[in-house]
Amino acid sequence: MAQGRKTSRGIELQDEQRNELESWLRSTTMKAGHVRRARIILMFADGESISEISRVVGVMRRIVYIWIDRFNEEGIDGLNDKEGRGRKPVFSLGSCFADSVYRMSAS
Repeated sequence: MAQGRKTSRGIELQDEQRNELESWLRSTTMKAGHVRRARIILMFADGESISEISRVVGVMRRIVYIWIDRFNEEGIDGLNDKEGRGRKPVFSLGSCFADSVYRMSAS
C-alpha cells in the first residue's frame, strides 16, 4: 500500500463490479476516459492513496475524489458521462440539408 494521507472516503466494491471494471481495463474499444475512471476506482478499492492514484492515472487529486464520490453515489453508472456535456451543435442536420436544397434550387 502506498504512503499518503488517509481519506475518510471508503468504497464498497462488489465482485461483479470489480469484474466489470477489470473488463474495461482489458477492452480495446472502451473510451480512454472510462478506462481511466475504472483504474481510479480499482486502485482506490485496493488501498492505494489518492496521491498515488493521481500520479499513476495522470489526473489531479480533485478528479480522483470526484470519481470516487460519483461511484459511491451512483455505482458503475456514475462513471459514465452525464447528458448535456460538451459543446452544443451550432445548427442541426435538418437545417443544413434544407439550406443546401434551397441553394441548389436557386441555381
